[in-house]
Amino acid sequence: MSSIRRITSLFLVSAAFLGLSFASAVAQPKPGHLDEVLRKMDAASLKFQVAEATFQWDLYEKVVKQTTSQNGTIYFKKDGAKTVMGAKIISPTTRILEYRDGVLRLYDPGTDHLTVVTSKGNQAQMESFLTLGFGGSGKDLAKSWNISDLGEETINGVETVKLDLVPKDPAIRNNCTHMTIWVDAVRGISLKQSFYMPSEDYRTAVYSNIKYNQGVDTKPYQIKTDPKTTVDQH
Repeated sequence: MSSIRRITSLFLVSAAFLGLSFASAVAQPKPGHLDEVLRKMDAASLKFQVAEATFQWDLYEKVVKQTTSQNGTIYFKKDGAKTVMGAKIISPTTRILEYRDGVLRLYDPGTDHLTVVTSKGNQAQMESFLTLGFGGSGKDLAKSWNISDLGEETINGVETVKLDLVPKDPAIRNNCTHMTIWVDAVRGISLKQSFYMPSEDYRTAVYSNIKYNQGVDTKPYQIKTDPKTTVDQH
């Protein structure tokens, strides 16, 4: 299994995203609308420094017809030309994720187990995936995804652009056939994401209480291990 596929699979498993119902109005896209959206995302990417949000995640598994849920907090921060991501799952069990310098780490304090996955030369592609809708530029989005413009939709009073994305990378497509994101293109912030898999399982993510370009306390996201920690590397 390639590094891209490992990281994509691990991230999707860790991010079992929850979809909520919103009162919304959908508008048909106008000609040239997608180009305008991507230009706005390019401009927003230059201004983006950091964002922190609470999340609710849910995974529906078709075979067992069950839904599992998680919630917690997440942040994305520009570090020069790179992006750092940290997430803390609070329930039903505590887990901490970190993406930095092409390495994704998932720590389970309950078992004191650390999983480490490296991108092995595919850092740009993985950053495009992990930072989807959080500071990523329109140009980078177009490089990694085939994009369909589904128009505008208002979510909790915020005007968003609804985009459907099909991965250009076959390794990612093996895990995610396509996804839909609802993006506030002016800030470069994703309010909602839905992932669809070949198994017909699906995941949806909703982000709320978003703090944009404000200071973030990263201490709660730090992975603390000791010499007895079990480490699994890929």
